[in-house]
Amino acid sequence: MAEKKTVTVRQTGSPIRRKSDQRATLQGLGLNRLGREVTLEDTPAVRGMIARVAHMVEVVEK
Repeated sequence: MAEKKTVTVRQTGSPIRRKSDQRATLQGLGLNRLGREVTLEDTPAVRGMIARVAHMVEVVEK
């Protein structure tokens, strides 16, 4: 069976003074602190969430 693709995301910006939907998107990605990294399955839904908060996260290449 093929291995699932993953994407690693690091939080680089603070959710302070951001809209509540952006805060909720960060929480949905599993991010809650600057510098925190999380590895997620690379799906269109996850990519859309990353795009919504692109100014507060970065995709890490490993």
